[in-house]
Amino acid sequence: MLLSLPALHLQTSEHHPLFQLPHGRLGPWCSPTGSPAPLSCETGCGEGTWILVCRLLVPTQVSLLSMEEDIDTRKINNSFLRDHSYATEEHFRLASFSLPSSLLNWSKPPPSRTWTVVMTYQQDYLSPCLYPLSALSDIISTVEFNHTGELLATGDKGGRVVIFQREQESKNQVHRRGEYNVYSTFQSHEPEFDYLKSLEIEEKINKIRWLPQQNAAYFLLSTNDKTVKLWKVSERDKRPEGYNLKDEEGRLRDPATITTLRVPVLRPMDLMVEATPRRVFANAHTYHINSISVNSDYETYMSADDLRINLWNFEITNQSFNIVDIKPANMEELTEVITAAEFHPHHCNTFVYSSSKGTIRLCDMRASALCDRHTKFFEEPEDPSNRSFFSEIISSISDVKFSHSGRYIMTRDYLTVKVWDLNMENRPIETYQVHDYLRSKLCSLYENDCIFDKFECVWNGSDSVIMTGSYNNFFRMFDRNTKRDVTLEASRENSKPRAILKPRKVCVGGKRRKDEISVDSLDFSKKILHTAWHPSENIIAVAATNNLYIFQDKVN
Repeated sequence: MLLSLPALHLQTSEHHPLFQLPHGRLGPWCSPTGSPAPLSCETGCGEGTWILVCRLLVPTQVSLLSMEEDIDTRKINNSFLRDHSYATEEHFRLASFSLPSSLLNWSKPPPSRTWTVVMTYQQDYLSPCLYPLSALSDIISTVEFNHTGELLATGDKGGRVVIFQREQESKNQVHRRGEYNVYSTFQSHEPEFDYLKSLEIEEKINKIRWLPQQNAAYFLLSTNDKTVKLWKVSERDKRPEGYNLKDEEGRLRDPATITTLRVPVLRPMDLMVEATPRRVFANAHTYHINSISVNSDYETYMSADDLRINLWNFEITNQSFNIVDIKPANMEELTEVITAAEFHPHHCNTFVYSSSKGTIRLCDMRASALCDRHTKFFEEPEDPSNRSFFSEIISSISDVKFSHSGRYIMTRDYLTVKVWDLNMENRPIETYQVHDYLRSKLCSLYENDCIFDKFECVWNGSDSVIMTGSYNNFFRMFDRNTKRDVTLEASRENSKPRAILKPRKVCVGGKRRKDEISVDSLDFSKKILHTAWHPSENIIAVAATNNLYIFQDKVN
């Protein structure tokens, strides 16, 4: 029996993956528990259930941010991907159905959003004299908003961390609310040398993760290839004066000269932002660290390298617990490496990690101290008709992210972004083509090592929009509700404040229109690898080499 829903406006696609049933039939409109599904939500998913997506016609805002970085050449990943091949399975297809048009009351989709430039920052402009390093060290390698979006941190290949603070809103300059100014700059990591292995350890910042603010100070984690550091960032606008055992210059006084006792007082001073290392977590990783993730209990965090994942307590620096170890006894039997890992946003016992074989493993730390046996295994069988020499390389997952709700997992491989439901392991519920026009150029991308680039992906605050980077300083945004996508460009030629970003299109073949760019004209040295999205507003940050771009929705 079909239920009539005259009061609802459903906007979806008849062939959307969410409407595919394991048995090809339509069931009652209800949640997996049997109770009526609430409005503006996604229900169902899993074996023997179906999914209906419905939403009220309320305009939604989306935001967009992109970043760019140079090629990340991880030797163990590149050599491993070049020299190994993997087995494939038959392509698994689910039966699908089409909703009758009489059931749906179609309405026009909301208008697409317009994005404007807020500000552009250049790394050598921020500190040209303080850090007289080469241009290579100025390349931004990571970008991260804090939990409130008031602070934005960037790390570069020179081991520096630059923190931006959001401009406070004023009655006279309301448009300046989205601008960010430099708040603090400090050197997080220094180049080191491992004398036992005769290896140089780069100072490059691989990841930055913020901790929730508990008091007036801010705390963040930063990591290079081997060492994770916990930093405290605090303000100081007063200084103590009137010490008994020290003079005004800080030198110790002769106790014999002290005849009276004074009460120290605090005197006002110019505001100074201090960054001090509170913890240093070192000597626990043999291979390069690629991910760090703070647990939802805010007492522990994990760090992942190519073959192992370690669990740390913030108060203990000389000991960590190994929770995943995929290193074989014989390294010649190595078939995959860990590429990314992240904790569940709400359940402190659950985490996921991805591999270079295109698989995702969900682990539960309640089941075992060593999570070598996964709880769930997500993998999409490969279509034999699409298999090529590059299939194993382009299927390697470069980033994995939980949605803010914790219901979905987003993964990024070389050509696509996929959204997985935690209750369905055999295939993603959504697949978005990022730059499928590059499929014919995989050979040249392999020769210049661009095929090993590691692109990141981010959710917006409501999990309704996905953003990821591409080449030629392009970044892509996909709206999960309207199924619209847009390609925008971050460039200094169009970086004037409040300038409107125009959508870009790539022409594959045939006649090229005036506003299109040919796929043969793309600059593969310009790439957006890292992006960040404000946790609650339509503001995004994009890093392109040593340039940081901040964009916001024009309506914002």
